[in-house]
Formats: sequence, structure tokens, C-alpha cells
Amino acid sequence: MIQTKTTMKILVGVKRVVDYAVKVRVQNNTVDLKNIKMSLNPFCEIAIEEAVRLKEQKVADEVVAVTIGPKQSTETLRTALAMGADRAIHVKTDLRTDYMELQPFAISQIFQKIVEAEKSDLVLLGKQGIDSDCGQTGPMLAGLLGWPQVTFACNIETDGVSMTVERETDSGTESIKIHQLPAVVTCDLRLNEPRYATLPNIMKAKKKKVDTMAAEDMGIDLTPRNQVLKVFEPPPRKEGIMVESVDALIDKLRNEAGLIP
Repeated sequence: MIQTKTTMKILVGVKRVVDYAVKVRVQNNTVDLKNIKMSLNPFCEIAIEEAVRLKEQKVADEVVAVTIGPKQSTETLRTALAMGADRAIHVKTDLRTDYMELQPFAISQIFQKIVEAEKSDLVLLGKQGIDSDCGQTGPMLAGLLGWPQVTFACNIETDGVSMTVERETDSGTESIKIHQLPAVVTCDLRLNEPRYATLPNIMKAKKKKVDTMAAEDMGIDLTPRNQVLKVFEPPPRKEGIMVESVDALIDKLRNEAGLIP
């Protein structure tokens, strides 16, 4: 007989990345992170929002935010706590998490140990980090745990036992049912609109518990599996021109660009 439960513990991965509005600089064959504004990865923010909503619906009873990174990543965790997470775990490392040094396989192994220690029922992650755009941590984690997974979620419905997830595909959306939790779900842009943290909640977040551990002490090989050979900026695009009519546009597309036969 399958044992069921009406509430669950949700673990949410959050990542500190270069703010989406910042124009990055490439120096010494890498992205320069000095004096750059950093913020919570937008897809991780969506994952936190969804976890908090599930708690508000009384489906979940605890939301735990987890991040991997330098000591400054505590600021990212405080944002998650201000949004409604109950407590946080900070896995400290000075290795860069934008694929240059710490890569998805090692990250998923770290998450595996934390998930098993926390006995989480559901793991929510952003579909990808906007710095590396790998989108690999969620699927790798599900594989390591032996759990079902759904990627690119745009709608989640669950009673704490089973879950139905609508996911984005190249040709529309599809619905997948997970008959028995636990599971790993990665969150896409249309899943929700994250809330703004209010000042009272920001103040409360400073008092919430943040456990700290060192990545190097977890018995995991953090050596990169892939080597980045070169980092370079894309070539500058030619300046566009304005046309006065559709006919003029068609003429230029046909006679100058050669895009219309």
C-alpha cells in the first residue's frame, strides 16, 4: 500500500547571477565579474514564487531555499527568504558557478546530498541560469535521485501526493502527470509572476535561519568535466535603417539583402 501525505517539504534551488539588465564585459578570456551588479536568477525567482504559492495553498508546509556560491550569495538567499521561504541552506565555495569552474554535474551532486538529508518531497529549480544557459542541473539531479522529472513547467497542480504539470514545448504545451511524489520540476517563464518582497518581509528574512556548509567538505569531485577554451563577445551588428513604406522595405529586401526572390 502506498503511503500518502497531504503536505510536503519543497526544496528550491536559487542561483546568484549577473543581473539581467547588465551588459557584461569580456576580459582575459572570461566574463569580468568585478563591480558587477548580481541578483537572483529570474527563473529561480519563479521557482521560489511557485513554492511559496503551494505553501499558501496548504499543500506544502515548508519551503527551503538552497544556493551554491561565495559568501555574497547570502544576499540571494535573503531575497528568497523575503519572498516567503522558511529557511535557507548556503553551500559556500569560491569556485565560479557560471560554468567556468563549477559545472552542472557537480552542482547536481551537491543538491542530491542536500535533498537526501532534508528528505524533500519536491525540488523546484529554474529551467536554466541566465549566465550559463545550461538547463542541465534539474535533469541530472532527477537522474541521480531516480525521481521522475518535468522540465519547462508553465502550470503546476498538486495535492501533495500526485502532480500534473503543463510544460512548454516547441509546438505548444503538453500535460504530464506524476502519480506519486517525490519529483524534480524546472520552472519556465509563464509559470507565474514573482511577487515583490515587502519591507516587513525583508526585515523578517534577516532573522530566518541560514545553515552554511562548505562544498569542498561534501566529498564530491568538483573538477570541471568540460573546459571552456575561449570566451568572446558577439560581433557588432550593423546599424539598421528606416524605410518610409512597405514597398520600400520589400525593395530593399529583394534588391539589397537578396532575401526575397
